[in-house]
Amino acid sequence: MITRVLALAALVSRPLAIQAFNPTLSFASSPFQTAVRMSSTSTEMKKRVLVPIAEDSEEIETSCITDVLTRFGAEVVVASVMPDNLVCKMSRGLKVCADVHIEEAANEDWDLISLPGGMPGAEHLRNCSTLIQMLKKQQQAGKPYGAVCASPAVVLQTHGLITAPGATCYPAPPFRATMDSPTDESVSVQDNVVTSQGPGTSLLFALALGEKLYGKEAADKIAAELLVSRT
Repeated sequence: MITRVLALAALVSRPLAIQAFNPTLSFASSPFQTAVRMSSTSTEMKKRVLVPIAEDSEEIETSCITDVLTRFGAEVVVASVMPDNLVCKMSRGLKVCADVHIEEAANEDWDLISLPGGMPGAEHLRNCSTLIQMLKKQQQAGKPYGAVCASPAVVLQTHGLITAPGATCYPAPPFRATMDSPTDESVSVQDNVVTSQGPGTSLLFALALGEKLYGKEAADKIAAELLVSRT
């Protein structure tokens, strides 16, 4: 009897094979990995969203993007642009462990790339040549990309990734002065470019991104679940 019990315990302790749910990228352990990448109930191809972060990126904006788009059903991947460092200390001191480094994500296809703001986090994003190449690839392919807070002015405007007047950014004169006729709206949607003002508009920004990927009906449903008015 003892022998049988020991044999059963050894069998139960063996790691289970879950090859069907392995991610396409090689991820380090992170607080996002299990929540956003595993699904045993659907074989539908997920929309793939990349959220680049850096030291001093804004944590509310980062979490709103990742949380809300995951609720839509997207596969959300967080990528660090900091050399040799997956853990980024955010603008208010929260430490976030990215899933991958930006170089690992560069050869993948993304349905959406969305940038949080924060300073000097936005400057780190602006200075990452790999990320800028990826954003230009999105632009050329007609795929959506977005930025919130400082990033529309610091990243997108700097690199010619906003091609029409009427985008928005953090409502401070130094940022607005770089923009072409910035709007006062909380969120601006211009074809495939979505911009927003800051932490206080992050939920609306994320819902607008979700609408670009999944449509208005899906966005209204998620907004109702979050009790967010979109009017």
